[in-house]
Amino acid sequence: MNHEEVRTVKLRFKGSNKPVDEAIDRLIGLAGGIHSPDIVREMILAALKAGQEEKEDKADLKLMNSTLKEMWFTSKVFGPYEKVRKVTVFGSARTRPLEPVYRMARLLGKKLAAAGYMVITGGGPGIMQAVNEGAGPGHSFGVNIRLPFEQQANPVLKGQPRLIVYKYFFNRKIAFLKEAHAVVLFPGGFGTLDEAMETLTLVQTGKRDPIPLVLVDEPGGSYWSECIRFFRKKLLARGYISASDFHLFEQVDSVETVLEKIGHFYRRYHSLRYVDGRLVIRLTSPPDNAFVKDLKKTFSDILRTGGEMFLSGPLPAEADEPALADLPRLIVDFDRRSLGRLRSLIDAINNA
Repeated sequence: MNHEEVRTVKLRFKGSNKPVDEAIDRLIGLAGGIHSPDIVREMILAALKAGQEEKEDKADLKLMNSTLKEMWFTSKVFGPYEKVRKVTVFGSARTRPLEPVYRMARLLGKKLAAAGYMVITGGGPGIMQAVNEGAGPGHSFGVNIRLPFEQQANPVLKGQPRLIVYKYFFNRKIAFLKEAHAVVLFPGGFGTLDEAMETLTLVQTGKRDPIPLVLVDEPGGSYWSECIRFFRKKLLARGYISASDFHLFEQVDSVETVLEKIGHFYRRYHSLRYVDGRLVIRLTSPPDNAFVKDLKKTFSDILRTGGEMFLSGPLPAEADEPALADLPRLIVDFDRRSLGRLRSLIDAINNA
């Protein structure tokens, strides 16, 4: 076939793309060991469709290519530790070893590792290095970023298999939050505030499941207190946020309290999932029916009109998670808007 005979096939994610579909099926079979081939097929189609775009500039294709590679490597590195709870810790790269918050961060890393957690940091100096020092390389992940200054891998993680170096900030942020079971924030600069606001936004909008979000100051420190004061005076007062949004995070001034807050969050709560529009809260132990009745009354404001709240076993749609089949469920007709109140519901369940 000469160049004049080549034609462009209009590709569709849904529907037939013969003979392209046949070629993709052969490729998948040739590679072997492909899990979820339906998803992989769409990824291949997306790459082909992107390649058909009439653009002389290759920047978009390069971005897509690098992003896919970085996301694949992230999954590869974190995959073996899927069942281990992890705590992401943010804080300034410029904090020095003699500062009180540096010592607190090192102690936090040590106590988290002793409690069975792994830690995720940006892999750089300052607070990040302190946490990695405390936890040790065997309990640490580093998700580093290529920068012309400041962000070289710290000595604890340099050369370790759980260090990932990203080109793009957005891929790095996904790793920070997708893999975390809790987020701890020490004082820091623009980067730390950016990470704090992004985490808050994702939890507030329901794009990230509720997690412990703990703001840490040194005893007598005012970094986070002043931020919270700003939230109240400038954001809440103008109606930019709701009063219930303040339940999405907690402020502490000791390492011991950080551990207590994270441990309490998972005292009875395990995880959640939406099934056919209903919120399914998985628990490690069931509350009694009388308690659930009280919960429904207390949190009636977050239920859809005529909505219910009741105990249940696993729903049929959860058959794809057999490891969680034995956990009791609390089914909630949640309005999917009141995320601060949802966090309060989880706290009430854990307090029982």
